[in-house]
Amino acid sequence: MRVLGVDPGLTRCGLGVIEGAAGRPAALIAVGVVRTPAADDVAARLCALERGVEGWLDQHRPDAVAVERVFSQANVRTVMGTAQAGAVAIVAAARRGLPVTLHTPSEVKAAVTGSGRADKAQVTFMVTRLLRLADPPKPADAADALALALCHLWRAPALARLHAASGAARPGGRR
Repeated sequence: MRVLGVDPGLTRCGLGVIEGAAGRPAALIAVGVVRTPAADDVAARLCALERGVEGWLDQHRPDAVAVERVFSQANVRTVMGTAQAGAVAIVAAARRGLPVTLHTPSEVKAAVTGSGRADKAQVTFMVTRLLRLADPPKPADAADALALALCHLWRAPALARLHAASGAARPGGRR
């Protein structure tokens, strides 16, 4: 399975593509960021972000997209930009019929480090080790995107089984 992880942000949107399967190590396909100037109008920034995400989807052809679920922060302006950037990635993937899953930061940290309270340095260290990279991905947004992709790669089979079981458990549910 090939997964595109998206760490949404208006100034820097981290993107990471990995490939792997259960029981086998994941492999890095590509990692980077789409940057937009903070001085630009928000509409222009979102259009630039969309072009960047669309380019990654065209070039890397993922099977699924994992986006970080936005949680409230003290700075409402930051939350709005992050949510808007995440929505751009979700819409771009949905246009192609790709499954999109949102993962919370603590889910991602727990999947990659074993602790939902890990700091950015621990996440970057584990991403570097798990993907057998010579150097840590930079900036942190790129490492976070890879962590999202790893989380999804490992959680997707269990989530699919859960959805199938819940559908079968409901009256009239289909298998």
